[in-house]
Amino acid sequence: MTTSTPHTRAARTLLAFKPALKPVALASLLLCQGWAMAQTVPAPSAPTETVEVIGTSPLPGQGVSREALPYTTHVIKRKALEEGQADNLSDHLARRVPGVLVNDIQGSPFQGDLSFRGYRASGLLGAPQGLSVYLDGVRVNEPFGDVVNWDLIPEFSVDALSLVPGANPAFGLNSLGGAMAMTTASGRTAPGLRADLSLGSFGRKRMDASHGAVHEGGWDHYVAVGGFDETGWRDHSKGDLTHFNAKLGHQGELGRFSLGLLHGQSTLIGNGLVPWVTLDEDGQGTPDLGALRRSAVYTHPDLTRNRLSQVTGSWSRSLDGGMNLETLVWWRDSRRETVNGDEAEEVVEGSDVNASLNRTLTTQRGGGLSLALSGRSGAHQWQLGGTLESARVRYEQTEQEGEFDDTRGVVPEDEPAELSAKVVGSTRTFALYATDTFKLAANTHVTGTLRFNQTRVSNQLDTVDDDSGELEVKPTETFTYRTWNPALGVAHRLDAGPTLFANVARNSRVPTVIELGCADPEEPCRLPAGLQADPYLKPVVSTSLELGLRFGGLQAKPGQTRGSLTLYRTDNRDDILFSSVSVTGQLGYFRNFDRTRHQGLDAEVQNRWGAWTVGVGYSYLEATYQAEGVIRQGERNVTITPGTRLAGLPKHQLKLALDGELSPGWTVGLDAQLLSSRGVAGNEDGLLEDGDDDSVRLKLPGYGLLNLRTSWKPANLKGVELFANVRNVFNRQSESFGALAETQFDAQGRYTGAGSEALFVAPGAPRAFQVGVRVRL
Repeated sequence: MTTSTPHTRAARTLLAFKPALKPVALASLLLCQGWAMAQTVPAPSAPTETVEVIGTSPLPGQGVSREALPYTTHVIKRKALEEGQADNLSDHLARRVPGVLVNDIQGSPFQGDLSFRGYRASGLLGAPQGLSVYLDGVRVNEPFGDVVNWDLIPEFSVDALSLVPGANPAFGLNSLGGAMAMTTASGRTAPGLRADLSLGSFGRKRMDASHGAVHEGGWDHYVAVGGFDETGWRDHSKGDLTHFNAKLGHQGELGRFSLGLLHGQSTLIGNGLVPWVTLDEDGQGTPDLGALRRSAVYTHPDLTRNRLSQVTGSWSRSLDGGMNLETLVWWRDSRRETVNGDEAEEVVEGSDVNASLNRTLTTQRGGGLSLALSGRSGAHQWQLGGTLESARVRYEQTEQEGEFDDTRGVVPEDEPAELSAKVVGSTRTFALYATDTFKLAANTHVTGTLRFNQTRVSNQLDTVDDDSGELEVKPTETFTYRTWNPALGVAHRLDAGPTLFANVARNSRVPTVIELGCADPEEPCRLPAGLQADPYLKPVVSTSLELGLRFGGLQAKPGQTRGSLTLYRTDNRDDILFSSVSVTGQLGYFRNFDRTRHQGLDAEVQNRWGAWTVGVGYSYLEATYQAEGVIRQGERNVTITPGTRLAGLPKHQLKLALDGELSPGWTVGLDAQLLSSRGVAGNEDGLLEDGDDDSVRLKLPGYGLLNLRTSWKPANLKGVELFANVRNVFNRQSESFGALAETQFDAQGRYTGAGSEALFVAPGAPRAFQVGVRVRL
């Protein structure tokens, strides 16, 4: 029998980070060099210290000083988004923020599969979502699968974005690896006329414009419109979207009132994975469709139409005693239609039917109310809040027999489409939370948070029996989940030095309508989802631990250096994973997996010398399964043991950004990303087929990307800026995700019907050019 002392427990805690300790040397060297520069490069003057205030919940309240928080928040302002000239918000985060990654699984720039520390905020139904996303305090993770439709976010109107790490309970359900909070502009923060117009490769055209103003009597208004259109760099990948966003506000004796209206719609093509090489028993590859023609797609169509209308009303007021009250009420109405051309589940000998055209229709309507009261009491800065949310989902899926044409497009047969499943579901969530930042000493702050959630998920399913073809109406099933999630952290600022911090937090995610409705391995469903069964799934519970340091402000000032280093570990209990039965046909089911773990480090340094700013970021990630089990990946039953890595996530990421002014009005910049190799889904255990004796490890190679940009403000054209950029300057070929599956086509794209084992990949975009004009009047 062994005994446990505080010293041995501390030793075990440090050993838990052992896989991440090797890269610490590189990150520490990076930070030490930055800290040394911060001490040796004198500032041009001794400016008054600025207190940087950061919101600590979707309704930020009075905000808390950055130095008092026990974690490092990444804050990106509108100016930085414009200067970066990235394709969109997720692309900017992937270029600049350590730990952020975007996989090109869908191929469309507005259907990004974003992950932070391995946790995803994705538009892909079936992805294990682990980030919560808020727009002006409204949670935009859809109730049907917790997906995030990036195409429906009015990016041009976004005034600021905050990325908060860890399982922070103040941000509610689904904040397992972090939370993202965006605020849009108003007539007070974005007055005047603003317009951007750009043209680029692959037929890309984009236009955004807004107008804001402050009027007599305390009124203000903001109106923005935007549009995007492209033919796409892959075959059959044309897409377009439009946005309209408006706000009417009033500032008076009774406080600040704002009424907002958002409408967006899109038609996007996400062509998914394509076979890159066919594999023999030894894992040797023969170039296949994607390797011979990078723009090729496997099957089509793969179309998604999204539409969203949202109305919000907010009111905030300062109360006696230094308190502040905030209220927010909202209503969201969304519609999602998909059309997917897939292989037929069964091919009848002698029949021409070898394909299936699958259509889905999902409508989601919901609303909610949030309240928050914040204030200061002596050494305490506190916030109390509550949320009530409700949503109703209607879904149906049809299947129609078809045949592949010469382009691998599905041509439907004369027989009409048949209903395969439909569901009516609802979710209701009630939550209360409290958070307090307490000044323990002059330079020491302790932050505690506690949140209670109660969620009720209800489904009523109608499915078609595979044998009789009859529609079966199943009884309504309801599940209720209750969780208490705490957090506790400390931040201590050394005299004239960095701030040290530590934080432990727990949060949870409850199963959604789609996950509960597709959880029976005997009756797998197709995604976009055919709902076939409704067994119980446990909620995901995540516990995160963070240790680190930071110095400098949110942005480096002239002659100064800022930086941070965070060492983290997040353990997930009862993670909800999608076990795929057919990678190419999107067939599978959801299930709980006992334990998974994400651990590693994030580090960054930024310095300004005169008119030049350089930033370096590095991240290391160990994302692993921590229990024994079997998961279904495509045609394989993958045997999992503790320590098996999750597929699709590189261990190492290195990011570099450089911006400067060559002459008055003329700026240039570059950013580069270096990513290490990553594993392949379906090959996590090192086998190509079930029962193989020989191990064959498949990995997608690492790659590097370089992007250049420039802008010029003509002296004789006030308020006008011309800009241009080149993405993937060296036209590097890259693959951001891979999976084992069977291909039914030969390397020339001809249907054979004989399944061949192949490595399917998500190809990265080739070199692209863009030019544009920006007007600010």
